[in-house]
Amino acid sequence: MRLFVAVCPSAEAVSHLGAQIVRLRVGAAAAAGAQVRLADPADLHLTLAFLGDVEAGRLVDVESALGLAAEHFRDGRSAAPRLSLGGGGLFGQGRRTVLWVDVRGDVEALHELGRLVRERLHEAGLPYDEKPFRPHLTVARPGDRMELADVEADVVTLDDYAGPEWPATELLLVRSHLGAGRPRYERLAAWPL
Repeated sequence: MRLFVAVCPSAEAVSHLGAQIVRLRVGAAAAAGAQVRLADPADLHLTLAFLGDVEAGRLVDVESALGLAAEHFRDGRSAAPRLSLGGGGLFGQGRRTVLWVDVRGDVEALHELGRLVRERLHEAGLPYDEKPFRPHLTVARPGDRMELADVEADVVTLDDYAGPEWPATELLLVRSHLGAGRPRYERLAAWPL
C-alpha cells in the first residue's frame, strides 16, 4: 500500500483557493485545454510524511504510531492549530514544474506535528521519506506545457493571495492508488488534533 500522512484544509479554504486558481494563468491554460494539471479540490492536502509502499500487515503499526503522535500533539494544547493558505512558489523545473501555495498561521505547530509523526514512524521501524518538511499545498503541475514566465507570473500573483483561516482538526492516513491518469486517494484513518 502506498501511504502518506496529511492534514486537509477546510472546505471554505479550498473553495476560496479554487476561486483564485481559476484567475491564474495556469487556470486559464487548463480551461483552454492545455495539458496543465490542476489539483483536484477534493484531494488538496498538506503532506506531513510520505511513507511510500508499506506492507498491508504493517497497517496496524502505522495506525498505532499515528495515534500516538496525535495524542502527544494534543497533550497540553487548548485548541487545534489555526492555519491559512497564502503566497506560493515553484518546485522542480521543465516537465516536473509544480506550482504550490504556502501555509501561514500556526506553522510551528504544523512542524511539531510533522516531527512527532516522523518520530513515531521511526520508533515503529516504518519507512518514510526523510526529506525536510516544507509545508505547502500543490495546486498545479504545469510542467513544460506553459511558458515559465507565465508560471512565474502566477507565483507573483499568489504573493498577494491570503486565504481564510481554518483549524487543523485531524491527522489523516491516506492511501494513494496509482494508475492511468491521476492518483486516487483513499482516507484510511483519522485522529483528532
